[in-house]
Amino acid sequence: MSETPGWTSSGEHAPASAPQELLLGRYRVLERRGTGGFGTVCTCWDTRLMRRVAIKRMPLAAETGTTAQEALAEARTACMLGHPNIVTVFDFEADGAYAYLVMEYVDGLNLAELLARVEGGRLTPEECAHVLSSVARALDFAHENRVLHLDIKPTNIMVDRQGTVKLADFGMATLASAAGYGGARGGTVGYMPPEQIEGGLVDERTDVFSLAVVVWQSLTGRNPFLARTPEESLRKIGHGPGRPARSMPTGVEEALLAELSPAPAGRDASVLAFADELAGGLGSAREGAESLRELVGQAEEDEGASRRGPGRTLRLPRWLASPGRIAPRALTALATFVALRLVTPAIGALAPEAAAVASLVAALASAALPQLGAPVVVAALVVALLGADPGGLAALGACALGVASCVWWATCGLRERMSSLALLLPCCLPSPAAGAALSGYALDPGPAAATTALGYVLGTTLHLSVSAGFSPDATAQALLSAAAEPDTWVVLAGAVGCAAASSAVALRGSVAAGVIGQALGLAILVGSEVFAARMENPGISPAIDWGSVVLAVLLSVLMCVATALRGPLYEDQEGEGSYDELSE
Repeated sequence: MSETPGWTSSGEHAPASAPQELLLGRYRVLERRGTGGFGTVCTCWDTRLMRRVAIKRMPLAAETGTTAQEALAEARTACMLGHPNIVTVFDFEADGAYAYLVMEYVDGLNLAELLARVEGGRLTPEECAHVLSSVARALDFAHENRVLHLDIKPTNIMVDRQGTVKLADFGMATLASAAGYGGARGGTVGYMPPEQIEGGLVDERTDVFSLAVVVWQSLTGRNPFLARTPEESLRKIGHGPGRPARSMPTGVEEALLAELSPAPAGRDASVLAFADELAGGLGSAREGAESLRELVGQAEEDEGASRRGPGRTLRLPRWLASPGRIAPRALTALATFVALRLVTPAIGALAPEAAAVASLVAALASAALPQLGAPVVVAALVVALLGADPGGLAALGACALGVASCVWWATCGLRERMSSLALLLPCCLPSPAAGAALSGYALDPGPAAATTALGYVLGTTLHLSVSAGFSPDATAQALLSAAAEPDTWVVLAGAVGCAAASSAVALRGSVAAGVIGQALGLAILVGSEVFAARMENPGISPAIDWGSVVLAVLLSVLMCVATALRGPLYEDQEGEGSYDELSE
């Protein structure tokens, strides 16, 4: 096989030192946008027509019997779709081993790059409205011409400097399947509906499903069906996308759930009907277009940074733009600082000044990323206990606490921003059950119960260690004595029940449900305190820990106020909903 200029016969890139890298003897490579999906995309300069183009280079699998003529037929399909919201295909070439699709160069970013540059990986509802309406118009035009896309995903949705949205890679899904990417079945795992994954019949509703996944991801920052294998993705689709971490605009979640139905019969056959149904809830597409134009413009001001991928936030974070969103981060930072000031003096390697500075730095870091607060405090506590007596019983307990905290952080702490604060409250307040009300407010029942239980153990361990001066023997003896007391386990069970019950009731979504859930949780927690006191002093008036009871009441009242300020979880309930400030 003859070598294509700019590429070696083995398919590797030519050395970077090559004086001039040409594709097809005409297109000078300016930049590679990376390899992914089923091809490599390059930005090139057309030396004949003196313009920029984008070229996708795809291998043709000999074992599938794919010919250049078959690939050319797919390219002709893409070429006939002339629409303002569809990337134009200029030319197609094949050299026997590779196919080259020459396309319009879009001066901007794809949706995946944009999502990687905004906080939380989410678009505003208005921005999402513009993306949805543009892609829907492109798909409607294609469907009218009896063409399916079959590979709708963020990397195939481009946004240029003017905020114009263009859909790319029509016809490429079929080429991908023919090129031997059978695991993807012509599409991309995480965005394909069951009928496409299973190799069944596909129609317009297949594209509607994929577009609904993109909209869900753009609004929540999470693709609910992303998986390593098609089979795993299929199982996730059967379970549904789950509860979004933040409330969606009125009517949007219900409409999306219908379009994400595993059965094609549950979805709209018209992509425009789907877009129209969401239009009212998402807001002004015109405002969204202006916002996207500004985002792309900011990205292109630093061209080098705009090509390096995730990690660059281009707009002011929403929590900085609103004082109501600063409070949870400030409280997490404060709880982190207070807990560390209790623990770091016991770390022998740190001088007092260094311990204070380390506590302050960790607090500031947890304000920027709240999920960091809890693991930093746990790590400091483990180091303090291990340093006191590496081989003792307290050190063994510290290691067990560290392992449990790692499991919690991987399953709960990373996903919920309020989880660190809920875990740290028992470390800062004089009650190991202090995190129950907040867990019930901010987390789902399972994570709420797990966070409350671990917070109870962490708070008890930290306070007993401080009281014992981090003496290995005294700390171990205090922990064993606490574990031997039945009232410890009764109050722990009450705290876990409080968090789980309040969260479960609050999942009904209304403000009333949230308040009722907090009241029910408070009743469970106070009941456990009373029962524990009776167990400790049977036959006489119980010595109730009134300090813990009063604190529980105050925290529950605060969560009721926060529930009322937040509004319903699902904005189609109780009229107009408001954004969940604390969950941000």
